[in-house]
Amino acid sequence: MENETRNILCDLRDGRISVDEAVLKLKKQPFEDLGYAKVDLHRGIRQGMPEVIYGAGKTAEQIEGIAKSLLDNGVETVLITRLDSEKANALTSSLSLDYREKAKCGIIGKIPAPSGIGRIVVATAGTSDIPVAEEAAVTAEVHGNEVVRLYDVGVSGLHRMLSHLDEIMSASVIIAIAGMEGALASVIGGLADCPVIAVPTSVGYGAAFEGLTALLSMLNSCAGGVSVVNIDNGFGAGYLAGMINHMETKK
Repeated sequence: MENETRNILCDLRDGRISVDEAVLKLKKQPFEDLGYAKVDLHRGIRQGMPEVIYGAGKTAEQIEGIAKSLLDNGVETVLITRLDSEKANALTSSLSLDYREKAKCGIIGKIPAPSGIGRIVVATAGTSDIPVAEEAAVTAEVHGNEVVRLYDVGVSGLHRMLSHLDEIMSASVIIAIAGMEGALASVIGGLADCPVIAVPTSVGYGAAFEGLTALLSMLNSCAGGVSVVNIDNGFGAGYLAGMINHMETKK
């Protein structure tokens, strides 16, 4: 793979291909096969964000191998999601790992300065939703976004959210995270002029059906501009919000 990349750069240097042609060829470059994982080294070129390591189901040794492959190939910041504390402790001996326990995320490298067009607001209905919210917030921050956290602003005490109207109305993207009946997304969606990403959580009593009730409620939101990700998928919401916050007009 290194030889192929070198050849592309030589062709660019010698004028045999244009910059656009070189970028296209690099986007099609292969992965590194570690045996247990095929590490996508050019995802950052294709999508603007490098590959993220999903920690659940992987051993600490496998996570270390994937992370080192990314770092050795120019990725400056590696994000590991769904990383438990036991694996995090094992990784700190070999990697400079910043472990965010609430988010269950590990970060290797420096979090980049915000480069998005505005701010991402992460709002939760209750304190019990914070772990999912932190996964979303950390994901967004690692991908170069300024994040404002508004926690415990659910509809059972609506005045709590209304005290943050300035943050809500000035956001470029809002992530609304709620369990129970999931009403927060509709309320915020009716106040904001930006995209709202709703995240149902598995928080709630029996009839919440581990987040299914909130999911269906959010899918049936009457507020325009509300999209929905899967139950407890803070990563997906943070990633999508980061993409929206970095959108530029394409001609």
